[in-house]
Amino acid sequence: MIRTPFRLALCASSALALAACASTPAAQGPDFALLEEPVPADINTFFEDYNQAQLALSPQTKAYRGIRDEDYSLWTDQSDAARDARDELRIVWLERMREGYDYDSLSPEDQLSYRLFEATAQRAALLDPFEDYGWDFDQMNGEQSGIPAFLINTHAVLNADHARAYIQRIEGIEGLLDTLIARSAERADNGVMPPDWVYPYVISDIRNLLDAGVNNAVLEDFRSEVDALDLPEGERAMLIAEAAVAWQGKAVPAFTRLLAEMERQQAMAPTDDGIWRFPQGAQYYDALLEYYTTTDLTAEQIHQIGLDQVERIHGEMRQIMQQVGFEGTLREFFEFTRNDPQFYHTSREDYLAEVDSVIRAMEARLPDYFITLPQYDLQVKPVEAFREQSAGKAFYQSPATDGSRPGTYYVNLYDLNAMSRNELEALAYHEAVPGHHMQRGIQTGLGDLPPFRRYGGFTAYTEGWGLYSEELARDMGFYTDPYSDFGRLQMELWRAARLVVDTGIHHKRWSREEAIAYLQANTPNPEPDIRKAIERYIVYPGQATAYMIGKLKIMELRQRAQQALGDDFDIRQFHEVVLANGPVPLSILEEQVDAWIATQQS
Repeated sequence: MIRTPFRLALCASSALALAACASTPAAQGPDFALLEEPVPADINTFFEDYNQAQLALSPQTKAYRGIRDEDYSLWTDQSDAARDARDELRIVWLERMREGYDYDSLSPEDQLSYRLFEATAQRAALLDPFEDYGWDFDQMNGEQSGIPAFLINTHAVLNADHARAYIQRIEGIEGLLDTLIARSAERADNGVMPPDWVYPYVISDIRNLLDAGVNNAVLEDFRSEVDALDLPEGERAMLIAEAAVAWQGKAVPAFTRLLAEMERQQAMAPTDDGIWRFPQGAQYYDALLEYYTTTDLTAEQIHQIGLDQVERIHGEMRQIMQQVGFEGTLREFFEFTRNDPQFYHTSREDYLAEVDSVIRAMEARLPDYFITLPQYDLQVKPVEAFREQSAGKAFYQSPATDGSRPGTYYVNLYDLNAMSRNELEALAYHEAVPGHHMQRGIQTGLGDLPPFRRYGGFTAYTEGWGLYSEELARDMGFYTDPYSDFGRLQMELWRAARLVVDTGIHHKRWSREEAIAYLQANTPNPEPDIRKAIERYIVYPGQATAYMIGKLKIMELRQRAQQALGDDFDIRQFHEVVLANGPVPLSILEEQVDAWIATQQS
């Protein structure tokens, strides 16, 4: 069940072995053609070569970055052989860097790139032994929703050739899904599948597409894209007709086969929720915690940090209760904020209008707290109807490098009673500015840095920054309504409680219902919100722990700098230190801030 990468070790052992690996079908392509060549004198050229080798194996990554070349009509190969080729590329390139460059003779910036390339490769290697433990379809991930989301949000149609590439991608859905169906079926037969309650979500996504017929979200998007082009009417009609034929002939049969496989698996799916049920589940969870937090914290330590933070935030919430004159217990205050209609919008339009107002006010204040600002546009969009029932409440998609796709803050307005007005500000600050759009927009625009630094990431850094941004907004003078400040605390409490329930499910063997009960007792969030969150943590083990661990480290470093520098502390410069190098592991972030403090003191 667990893959041991014997071939990977062989491929990294010698030039002769490299040549042999390059000749196998799994590793053919431009990525391995460079392996026998000497490394370039400039390490940044080396990193660019690696970037091009990675892109050659991932047409979809090219599209995310706004690259529209001969691969624009293709899906990324999801076969095990292609996965092995991507793993080998990373492992061999790391070995080439270590053998080809003397770290001490590099410039400080190149030394940082060296260390980050090494850290990125080592982080990915943590999960190599457990690649067959993942599932291809769940309510958070999977091509049942990923395919339409990619076509609608990433495959831009700027001319007729792009429209034809879109049609070819529709035709290619069949091969992509059949590969994933076969792998998912094999894993399920080996006992690797999500819990039984996951399948109705996946099946619903599939049926939403199939039941819509030619009026499905993909074909509607294609028609709107083609209608916006300056084309003769005959050509426009022909393209739209060809897309419909491709969908009916290729996509529909493939999604129908996927539906049948998901129904087959549902009938035999397990009822236990945590990954402890796998033969080496404990080791897998340990690897995931290290992967996401970039620390060596154990599950027990993370669980205790969560309990401590929940207690702290409860205390701050009681202060809000006193401020608004609420008489009763904290649980009763939770019930009040959870159920009173004043805390919810009654229309999507009103919710989006308030989000727009909040973001515009924050954008006006950014120069007072930041030196570098994002150069990319930001848009706010509701989650599309085809996936809104299974998607999270809010998330962000980075902009395309060339600016053809803005950064996008998605809000899930499927159930307005799960989108409290109290949380609206903090959500916008986290996902948009000064949160993810600020951080990722700056990162994407760091044109002098190697591509792996501009487009890669470390979850604890990225999500830690998002959560830090929520509190930073309070320091900037926002949350003037005490209930909005309560909403900020509500969201911070949510991230603290994640530490408890994630480790509870996957380490302490809590059931889904036990985890739901903990959040019901300790947070003010509505029951549907709580259930969806717990279901997310079950299928995405470890990821949710990164937010609070990262935020606590950033706050610790800011407090350290303020204490060391006193009146000389400049928050704009502190934020520049944190953001200007892109995402880094928390240990390297600490080194960078400490070095900046020392420089300021001298």
